Amino acid sequence: MRVVARSGLSSSSAARRAWTVGVMCSAVGLVIAMVTIVNTALPALAADTGVTQAQQTWIVDVYTLVLAALVLPMGALGDRYGRRGVLVIGLVVFAAGCAAPLLAESPAWLITARALTGLGAAMIMPATLSIINASFPPERRGRAIGIWAAVAGLGGLGGLVIAGLLLQHFSWHSVFLGPAVLSLLLALACVTVPTSRERVHHRFDSVGAVLGALAIGALVFGILRAADVGWADAEVIVALAAGVVLGGVFAWFEARHAAPLLDVRLFRNRAFATGSVSVTVQFTAAFGALYVLAQYLQLVQGYGPLESGLVLWPIAVSLLPLSMASAHVAQRIGLGALTCLGLVVVVAGVLLLGRLGPDSSYPELAVAVCVLGGGLGLTAPAATSAILDNVPPDKYGVASAVNDATREIGAALGIALAGSVLSATYTPAVRPATEALPAVAREAADGSLAGALAVAERLGPAGRQVADAARAAFSDGMWFSLLALAGIVAAGAVAAACLRPPR
Repeated sequence: MRVVARSGLSSSSAARRAWTVGVMCSAVGLVIAMVTIVNTALPALAADTGVTQAQQTWIVDVYTLVLAALVLPMGALGDRYGRRGVLVIGLVVFAAGCAAPLLAESPAWLITARALTGLGAAMIMPATLSIINASFPPERRGRAIGIWAAVAGLGGLGGLVIAGLLLQHFSWHSVFLGPAVLSLLLALACVTVPTSRERVHHRFDSVGAVLGALAIGALVFGILRAADVGWADAEVIVALAAGVVLGGVFAWFEARHAAPLLDVRLFRNRAFATGSVSVTVQFTAAFGALYVLAQYLQLVQGYGPLESGLVLWPIAVSLLPLSMASAHVAQRIGLGALTCLGLVVVVAGVLLLGRLGPDSSYPELAVAVCVLGGGLGLTAPAATSAILDNVPPDKYGVASAVNDATREIGAALGIALAGSVLSATYTPAVRPATEALPAVAREAADGSLAGALAVAERLGPAGRQVADAARAAFSDGMWFSLLALAGIVAAGAVAAACLRPPR
C-alpha cells in the first residue's frame, strides 16, 4: 500500500528532514520530561496546596495511566485521519492540561489537569515516530530513529534538570507554565512538517479501541498501585487480573476483526516480538533505576534537585553515539545478537548502580550510568526499528503506539517493582536503630529515608546514629531493588535469544 504524502515526502531536502526530526524529538522529549518535571516539583506543590499523599500519587500517576491506556487508539486515529493533524491537536490539548493548574489549585482540578495532559501526550507520542518513519526512505531511517530513541531515553533526565532550574528561581507554577508555552510553539512548528495517512480507509475499530484502552489501563493501574499498597493487595490483584482477561478478550476480538485496530498476529513476527520485549525491559530498568537514583542522590549523597539531574550527564556520553550506531550494528550482527548484547550491558549498568553506597565516590556513579546508557543506546533504536519495519506504511501510527505502550508499561513496572522491593527491605534493616524512638518518630523513620533524616535532625547530635543507619538501610534496599530490575532485564535477554529473529 502507498502512503498519501501531502507535503512532498519523496522530494524533501536534507534540511527539511532535519527540521522534521528536530521538531518531533522536541515534542517527544517534552512528553517524557513531564513525568520527572512534576515529580521534582511535587514537594513544593504539596506544601503550597496541602494535597494529601494519596492525592500526590494520583497527580503523578494519572498522567502515565491515561497516556498508556489511550496511546494505541490515538495512533490508529493518526493513521486514519492524518498524523500531523492528530499531533497538532495533541500539542494543544497538552498545553491546555499544563496550563490548567495555573487557574485553580484544588486536588480534583490538579488531577483532572494531569489526566488531560496525559490525553495530549497519547496523541503526540505515536504521531512523532510515525511522521519520522514516513518522512525518510528505509535506508536513511536508522539514524533518525536513533536520535528519536536517544531523546526519549534522556527525556526523564532532561525533566530533572529543567525542573531544578525553574524551581531555583520561580514557584512550582513555572513547571506547568513553561511546558504549556513550549507545547504551543511546537504546535505552530508542526504545521510545517510533512503529513501522511492510510490510503485505504476502514471503519474505525471502536470496540477494539475500548477493549485495548481498558486492558492496558487496568494493567498499568494495578502496577502503579502496587508501588503504594504492595503486590498482594486485593485492589492490585483484581486490577492485574482484569488487565490480563481484557487483554485476552482484546486479542480474541482483534484476531477475528476484518480491519482490526491492532493485528495481534504481528506478534508472531519474531523481530516485532523481540523489539516489543526489548523496549519493555529497557524502560523497566531505566525508570526503575531513575526512581531509586533520585532519592539516593538527594538523601544519601546530599545533592540538590538540580544537581541530582546534572550529575547524571555521563549517561549521554554513551547513549547518544551508540544510538546513532545502533541501526548499523543491527544490520551487521543481527537484531537478536544486538538485543542480547545490549540487554546484558544494561544488566551490568543496573548492577553497578546497585553497588553504590553512602561512601561511594562520584566516579563510581559516573561509570555505572555510562554503562547503563551504553546498553540503552545499543538496544532502544534497534528495537524501535524492529517494531516499525515489520508493519505496512498504513499502520505506522499503530506500530508507534505499540512501541509507546510497551515503554509506558515497562516504566510503570520498573517504578513499582523498585519501590516495592526498596520499601520491603528498608524497613526491617533500619528498625534496630529506631526501636528506642517514640512511636510517632519510629513510624516516620521506618517509613522512609526522608522520614528518618527528618527525625534524626530533630534529635540533634544523638540522631547521627539513626541517620547513618537509615542511609545504610536505604543503600541495602537499593541493591535489592536494582537486583530485581536486573533480573527482569536478564529475562528479556533470554526471551530475545529464544525468539531468534532473522538477521
